[in-house]
Amino acid sequence: MSAATGRLRMGIVGLGRLGKRHAGNLAYRVPGAALVAACSPVEEERAWAREALPATRLYDDYADLLADREVDAVWLVTPSSLHAQQIVDALHAGKHVFCEKPLSLDLAECERVLAEAARYPHLQATIGFMRRFDPSYRDAFEKIEAGKIGRPFLVRSQTTDQNDTDGFFVRFAASSGGIFLDCTVHDIDVARWLLGKPRAKRVFAAGAAVLHDGLREFGDVDNGVAICEFEGGKLAMFYASRTQAHGNDTHSEVIGTSGALVVGRNPRLNRVEIYDATGVRNECTPSFFDRFEEAFLFEAQAFVAAVLSGGSAPAGASLADAVEATRIGAAMRESLLEGEAVVL
Repeated sequence: MSAATGRLRMGIVGLGRLGKRHAGNLAYRVPGAALVAACSPVEEERAWAREALPATRLYDDYADLLADREVDAVWLVTPSSLHAQQIVDALHAGKHVFCEKPLSLDLAECERVLAEAARYPHLQATIGFMRRFDPSYRDAFEKIEAGKIGRPFLVRSQTTDQNDTDGFFVRFAASSGGIFLDCTVHDIDVARWLLGKPRAKRVFAAGAAVLHDGLREFGDVDNGVAICEFEGGKLAMFYASRTQAHGNDTHSEVIGTSGALVVGRNPRLNRVEIYDATGVRNECTPSFFDRFEEAFLFEAQAFVAAVLSGGSAPAGASLADAVEATRIGAAMRESLLEGEAVVL
């Protein structure tokens, strides 16, 4: 933290689609944050930063950014395969670190990061499961905590994206970890969070490539379903899709012993309703950026506030939470490939 300004000096790493969104938030919309550095190996992304961001120092190498003594914390929006080592490197450099999900696609790597982070209890290390900061999901969580639906025992949750005819997800499939680690990992975290963080016992998953045949060579699908059994008789049911016609449709239902809650069942873009010859309808959120714009901002604000306050507890999902999400997501991928239930 800069003693002169009392602000957390941030360095962002990765300036792709989501990185640009985070950079804009950190630069202009997060009290207590000062975006002082940005890193990308892609010249076009650095050129964007020169135009769109305040006077930040630009790096093409992550090690150079970590060596910058005027960077207090790093914000990682990089490929999933890089996350684990980049988090460890940030901690070794004495930086607080926020990293987009997942922690890693490899469970052993997740465990390694967890062990390394235990050596640096004074540093914040948080994983970007932003739904915990969405106002509607937060409201549902607080109502559950207050006992409004009795004891929660079942979550039904989905992440479904609008069909991408350009084939981005096919090109991304080699490094994405598959639909469950890429998409359903958010629903897994939400389910554990809303159910009181139970440990998973067994999962079963199935899926199909209904529009994007190119996914098959990677053992991936564009539509997948999964069931997860937790300790204590708690259950979760998941659906993930790359092929929706109407837009991004993310919603979750929590069923308890004396009631239920649903978050986002109608993926409305806003409160406008259209009445015409086709009937009554509303436009839908086209992408997860649009659906969770507030959540992305609020998680950044919470991370910066947590570091500035000197708190040791993570502002959102902890590394341990991220390990469990990867554990369950990897088991779902194994179940999909093997066609059998997987015991954890």
